[in-house]
Amino acid sequence: MRHGKKFNHLGRTAPHRAAMLSNMASSLILHKRIETTVAKAKELRKYVEPLITKSKDDSTNSRRVVFSYLQSKDAVKELFGIVSEKVANRPGGYTRIIKLANRLGDNAEMCLMELVDFNETLLAAATEKAAKTRRGRRSGAKKTEAAVEAAPVAETPSAEVVEDETPAAETSEEKTEE
Repeated sequence: MRHGKKFNHLGRTAPHRAAMLSNMASSLILHKRIETTVAKAKELRKYVEPLITKSKDDSTNSRRVVFSYLQSKDAVKELFGIVSEKVANRPGGYTRIIKLANRLGDNAEMCLMELVDFNETLLAAATEKAAKTRRGRRSGAKKTEAAVEAAPVAETPSAEVVEDETPAAETSEEKTEE
């Protein structure tokens, strides 16, 4: 019975599960996104996010602890070099799981797991969205009223200039008539 056992064993023995999660975490760190099943991704999230948090403190001890989990020098170097710089001001939630279509062979739920700060298309879309204004029925009416009010204000200086020129023209015409 599995009373009080909170994590998913994924149908593997403990060493096999640890090795699989270590390999998946190394791949995620090196490639920034991996395609896997939803169950494995949820377990990988619990495995890799504490390691990313530990990488914010670049000390010998934290490097050794992370290496004991990942068993890959390249992944540790990438994590403490590039990844930790990007996530330095993020308080958590370093990974994103995007669900995909089910796998054809066994109909398993598939997903794309990625590091949040490394998806340039979503980051560009987020800044573009922030730049756009809210468009609605009411706000459009207010903008047209504001534009109508602003238009006469812009025309008044040119009208004053015309008025200044007409008296001078009238005075010159009056002089010619006399």
